[in-house]
Order: sequence, then C-alpha cells, then structure tokens
Amino acid sequence: MFKEPQEINKQEHHTDKYYNPKLIVRRGQAFQIQIDFNRPYQPQSDQFWLEFLMGRYPQQNKGTYIPIPVGGALKPGQWGAKVIHRENNSIRLSIMSSATCIIGKFRFYVAVLTPYGILRTRRNSATDTYILFNPWCQLDAVYLDDEKEREEYVLNDVGIVFHGNAEDVKSRSWSYGQFEENVLDACLFLMDKAELELSGRGNPIKICRVASAVINSRDDDGVIAGSWNNSYDYGVAPSAWTGSVDILLEYYSSKQPVRYGQCWVFAGVFNTFLRCLGIPARLITNYSSAHDNNANLRMDFFLDDDGKVDTRLTKDSVWNYHCWNEAWMTRPDLPVGFGGWQVVDGTPQETSDGMYRCGPASVQAIKHGHVCFQFDAPFVYAEVNSDIFYTRMEKNGTQVVENIDTSRIGQLIVTKEVGGDGMMDITEEYKFREGSDEERLALETAVMYGVKKQSIQDTTYQPQTDVDMDFQAQKAVLGNDFKVTITFKNKSRNSYTATTYFSGNIVFYTGVPKSEFKKHSFSAKLEPSSSSSFDVVIKSSEYMRDLLEQASFHFFVTARINETGKILAVQKAVMLEIPTLRIKTKGELVAGKEMSVIVEFTNPLKQTLENVTLRLEGPGMLRTIKKQFGRVPMNSTLTWEVKFTPMRAGLRKLIASLNSDALRHVYGELNVQIQKP
Repeated sequence: MFKEPQEINKQEHHTDKYYNPKLIVRRGQAFQIQIDFNRPYQPQSDQFWLEFLMGRYPQQNKGTYIPIPVGGALKPGQWGAKVIHRENNSIRLSIMSSATCIIGKFRFYVAVLTPYGILRTRRNSATDTYILFNPWCQLDAVYLDDEKEREEYVLNDVGIVFHGNAEDVKSRSWSYGQFEENVLDACLFLMDKAELELSGRGNPIKICRVASAVINSRDDDGVIAGSWNNSYDYGVAPSAWTGSVDILLEYYSSKQPVRYGQCWVFAGVFNTFLRCLGIPARLITNYSSAHDNNANLRMDFFLDDDGKVDTRLTKDSVWNYHCWNEAWMTRPDLPVGFGGWQVVDGTPQETSDGMYRCGPASVQAIKHGHVCFQFDAPFVYAEVNSDIFYTRMEKNGTQVVENIDTSRIGQLIVTKEVGGDGMMDITEEYKFREGSDEERLALETAVMYGVKKQSIQDTTYQPQTDVDMDFQAQKAVLGNDFKVTITFKNKSRNSYTATTYFSGNIVFYTGVPKSEFKKHSFSAKLEPSSSSSFDVVIKSSEYMRDLLEQASFHFFVTARINETGKILAVQKAVMLEIPTLRIKTKGELVAGKEMSVIVEFTNPLKQTLENVTLRLEGPGMLRTIKKQFGRVPMNSTLTWEVKFTPMRAGLRKLIASLNSDALRHVYGELNVQIQKP
C-alpha cells in the first residue's frame, strides 16, 4: 500500500503527519499500490478489479460499494485504475478516486475473475484505506488555491485563541492535534454519533451542519457539556484545557459528554474535527457579541427611573467575546458568489431546526445582508450587527429610548494570521464600515429578508447631543487597586449638573452579571464648552472575593442631566492582567534524546491558592500531562520539572495552563526548535 509516512502516497497527499499506520489519501488525486500475483499478469486474458467498501450494507448507488476496473487513461476526479509498472509476478497500479466520493475508512479488496467464479482477497485490516477531503484538488468542494493558507488552515496543528475584549485583546495557544494517534478515528466516530448517513459524507455542508450539533452535548449527548456558572464539580474547568486531543479521545473511549466547555473549547474541538477531515478551517473571535434572544437586531437594556439597569426586564446579553469557526467550501445550494468562508458554531446558544446547532452560514451573505440563505444567517447577522437600546420604562408603561449605541456590537472580529501568531482583523469580511452607505444598504436588505428590526417609530427617542460622556479604566494587574476615569464634554453654552451613577459588576464573559461589587454616585458640575473628569477608585479588596475565572468586569455609567432630564449611558468590559506561567527548557533539544521542561509560577495574590492543577502539552511531541499541587502561599513560587524524549525534529510549541479555586486562565507557552540527531 506504500503507506509509510516517507513513502510516495502520504507525501503527495499531505497526510504524512497523521500518527496512523494505515494508508490515508485525499480524494480526487491519484495514489499507488502494488499487487503480487502467483504468476505474471497477462492483460489480454486476465481480468481483475479493485473494490472499496464502507459500512454494513455496501451499495453502489450510495457510494459505499466502489468497484474499480483496471483500464486505460485516468480521468481527473473520477474513479479509475491503470497499470503503471509490471515486473515478474508484480504490478504497480495508479488509482484515481472521485473528487466527490464519501470520506471515511474503506475496506479494500482485489477481485479476480476465474473460470470458477470470482476470487477475492481475504479481509485484511492492514489494507484499510482512509479517504479524506482534498483542498489541493480543484474539483473538490473544499479546494483552496493558496498554498500558505492550506498549510495554515489544514496542516497547522496549533492555533491561537483571542479572548479578553476589543480594547484589551488577550491571546493564548490551543493545540488542535488533528494528526495525533486515534484522533482521526475519533473524528469519524462523531459522524456516526450524529447518525449522518454514509452517502452524505462527501458533502462538507452536511458534515458541518451535523458536526455543529454533535460538538455540544445538548439534545444529542455530544462531545462537550457546557457550563457557564463557575462551578465545575466532577469535571475540568473550561479554562484548564490546553487543546482538543484529550477531549476527543476521552469522548471516543467513554461515549459520554466531556465536562466542561465554553465557547473557545467548542470552537477549538470543532476546528480539530474540520482540519482532521481535510476541510480548511479557522477559529474566529467576535468581540462584543450579541446574544439576541429574539433576533430583532436590537439588544434591549432597560433602565429604571434613576437610570440604573433593571436586571429583571433585561433579557439580552452582550458577550465580551464569542468564538466560532469558519470552514471553507463551495455552496452549490446557494446562488453564485456565496461560497468561501462559512460560519459554523458548536456552542449551544439557540436551536436551529429543533437542535442546538448553527451554520454553515455564508460570511459573504452576512456582509451583504442576504440572510435568506441557509443556514442560520439571521442569528449570525444579529451577533455582529445589533444595536444596543437603552430604554426607560415610564410609570404609564410607555418606553422612552434614552440612548442607542450602534457601534459597540461586533466592533472587532479577528482570527490568527496565516503563518504567524499575530492577529488578523477580519471585521470587514463581515460588515461594511460603520455608517457607510453600503452598511445601511446591507441592513435594509437584511430587514427585507426578514431580520426583525423594530422601528424607532413605536418609541420616542430624542438623542442627547450637547453633552458627551465616556470612561477609561487604568490597565490593572489582578490583585491591585486601579481607577476608572469618567469624562464629560459639555459642548453647549449652558452650565449643567449631572447626577452620575457608577456600577461595577463582576460578569461571566457571556455578559451575565454575577454580583455588583461597586456602587458609587456623585453629582458632576459641567461648565459650558469644557471637559471635566472624575475618578472612581476600585480597591482589590472590593472585587477579589467574588472574582470569576476570566477576571472580567463590566462597568456601567449612567448620568442624568438635571436641567434637561436627558440620560447618557456607557457600558464597557474591562479585563485585568492575569499573571503568566514561565516555561524554559534544559538540556539539548534533539530528536530521540531526553530533555527537561521547567514550568514556574509565582502567586501574585494576597491569598493562598488552593487546589492548584498544572497541565503541560506539546503537540506532536508530548501528550498532555497533569500535576496536582495542593496549595501555593502568597508570593511563593512553584516549580515543576518534566522529562521526556521528543521523537520528531522541527519547530514545536509547549503549552501550559494553571487552574485553581481562586485563579484560572493562567497560561504560558514556549516555541522550541527540536534538532535532527
């Protein structure tokens, strides 16, 4: 079968990285095998053919039984085989697979016609052959024409997850590990679990749709159970995972949902699944993502008479960030022009056709507002384009819109750059520039196609124009005090006084508040045609007790201009700087030689850390290892040394995470160059 990593098939098919002894080829591209008979082959009189079979009841019309006659010239993208070399009792064949064939693991037979009937080779699992999608083949639905992009979106087994918020982007590495041992089988198992019929497994649209449902455990016992409430008993905290491999292999062996995940975990595992099967894929972060309960492009924040947010009435939430995936494919089911990147999302947010899933939705269609095209485009459109309405309920039940923020939602959409660890801003792939004519046109198109946009007519809204308000938070390290500065700009010729409310909340990154830890109100005197600033000091003692794993605050400032009765409102998420892990290596970095990795961490908090767990992983070099440390007192340093032997040369990444009761989302990473012996 020429199935060794260094032999022709795996080299030419870009499958030499898979840690799997069987033959792995990509569809629509020729591969070679050798057959040994018990006498020389005579083409005039001898008749034989090849057979590929999948599933329990192979059928030719379903693409699960594929007989391949041995004939003349191979036609591109169609099944065929021809003899390319004959020597003694052996022949060498070149086999072409169809560019649309189903993907998965086939059984392989050689059949010979004899005077006594058909003689087949015995069942031999060593000749089983995996056929995958082929982004290098122009006839494949997932064809991608740029070699650098193929290396990134198909062959790179490490990526970057961007988190934090738009003003303060944070990043961490994630090990996709799509080539690691048993991961390919685990990914194929997901299609069995989702009960995708075999005949549909050549279609990337169908595969993405069922996978977005099976990645989460809602309604189908899928791969990962989500948890957003900061208690992760009997499972692993979402922030502790360093990659997808542990999750997929645990699911493959236990068949039970793995606990626990949040959006970047769902997206990381989904990315592994797509790249493993050969579908180009990338992980996307949308900052200030709207979770719009009724997809009306309007996030309603209700204020009470004082101008404070009424948490009872406010149902919509703004996620600091939300991660999803894009998969690259043609869309023959849509009009021309909507192929390319498609949004798929495995995080369970809302149901689609009765299941928790989302996509594939064409990014191009979302940008132009053509949200009538399947699947789930209106929901994604709302995630990146909603407006925030600050609405006050009057005693008589009328709603007064005090403020509309049109630019906050989807203010930054990013992914990892090709060939590096930096950030690539792809906001313009999803939307035209805020306020441009094209943007308004796309919005009108989306509304025409049925995205509900509540008109302003049913509410009264007079914007406040002569006073601007904004605030800035000082860059702060976890465990320290910091200040927030509120600035007013009075553009009128009148003196005003503003009654100002400042509210600091500890929030989940999904924008759902856990507790209000700071309330502060003051009266601000605003002189005509001038700016004035006011500081609010936040002490660490006020926030440390309730802090959640993402070290994320949500500040809300509302001010009522007493002379005019107008209300100003601004809200922002603020991230604290979280300390990092230090990683260093000891000894020579040579394939086949033992080396040491040392992970260090100093506790910066004014308290002892309890239940500390460290994880370390090096994709293609070191399988995940964990170590428990009971307690780490304040200001003390823990050191962990790990010895292992890297097997392959090349540039690799070490990724570590620390998890404890009071502190999560602590990461460290190090690039290491392993030399050839």
